[in-house]
Amino acid sequence: MKIFLIGFMGSGKTHWGKLWAVKSGMQFVDLDDIIEQQEGKTITQIFEQNGEAYFRQAETDTLKTFFKRSNCIIACGGGTPCFNNNMQWMNENGTTVYLSASAEDILKRVITEQGKRPLIKDFSPEELKDFIENKLKEREPFYSQAKIILPVTGVDSDTINLLQ
Repeated sequence: MKIFLIGFMGSGKTHWGKLWAVKSGMQFVDLDDIIEQQEGKTITQIFEQNGEAYFRQAETDTLKTFFKRSNCIIACGGGTPCFNNNMQWMNENGTTVYLSASAEDILKRVITEQGKRPLIKDFSPEELKDFIENKLKEREPFYSQAKIILPVTGVDSDTINLLQ
């Protein structure tokens, strides 16, 4: 089994992925962490020094290294499904789970992490809210292709269990 967690930044992909990995005995992998290790830079540095196009290609290349792997939960970057036919590839090679969160919940989670998130690091709170709402609309056609759509707004580990 291979599970790809997708959703907007701040939707809980890393949080839930780690929790489910412990409960299931599966390996948890964060795609951004692997890219940072391979590149020897943070995601923010990659965006700043190499640009988004470079990052998106590195992201796709790294994603496809999971072709032969199994028994793992992969937390993908928020934009991963939206580029280079990645969504189709993930659907063909595993189970995709869209962690659906409201724009308001996402804003609450990411506003304190702006420095670590290159796409939002320079926004005011008002600009950030608009950005999240617009990007969610833009990405929804990709996210909605997931095999499982799981609303995560207002839930906790006692009320959500993907793997049972």
